[in-house]
Order: sequence, then structure tokens, then C-alpha cells
Amino acid sequence: MSLPQLSVSVRTQYLADQSSPEDRIYTFTYFVTIENIGDVAAQLIARHWIIEDASGARQEVRGLGVVGQQPMIQPGESFAYNSGTRIAGPMGSMHGTYFCVTEDATFFELPIPVFVLKIEGPDATLDASSMLH
Repeated sequence: MSLPQLSVSVRTQYLADQSSPEDRIYTFTYFVTIENIGDVAAQLIARHWIIEDASGARQEVRGLGVVGQQPMIQPGESFAYNSGTRIAGPMGSMHGTYFCVTEDATFFELPIPVFVLKIEGPDATLDASSMLH
């Protein structure tokens, strides 16, 4: 039996024109690419994000799919999207989990390791791979 194998990469960007530091509102966009590097198709069903700012304030976001979609990602293909978040400080982090299912109805979780949200320096980049064991 083949196992699903997906790779996740994330790039972030600070959006100064949508932020208001005097009101402690810092807006970031993040660009996610999910690539199927295995030989089994997988569908992203739901997400769970944990978003924290430098003060330790924590938000959790749960929902079906991503950006209104539940993409089926075939072997050798990828799915890319961007979304955004606001935090109450100039630096924070995000991590989470995608909940996925294979074509034969095998459910699995795809962890998304921590990536940084920050207003200065180069874009934060994450490259992580995850596979069902």
C-alpha cells in the first residue's frame, strides 16, 4: 500500500498599507504551496491554524478547506493559495495542521511546522515535508 506524501512550503510578507502600528494591528499575508511528492492522490479537507504574537496572545482558526476550496492534489501536482492574518505586534508565528484524505478514504494529518511573521528582514520561508507513517 502506498502512503500519501505531501510537501508544504510557506512564504510570508508584511502588509504595511493594511497595518496600523499605532493601533497594534500588524497585517501579514502568507503564500502556501502544497505539493504531492508521493504516488497517492490526497484531498485537503480542513485546516487548523494556531497564530501567536510576540506577547503570547494566541488565536486559533479552524475551518473546512482553504480559501473556500478542498483541493484534490494528484501525484506530481501542487496547489497554491494565499491568505492573511492580523496580530497585535510586529512579530509572531503560525503553525497548524491540514486534515486530508486519500482517494481510498484514508484520513491523515499534515502538520505545518512553525513559520515566522515579522515586519523586518527578508521574507520568512518554511520548507517542510510530512508523510503518513
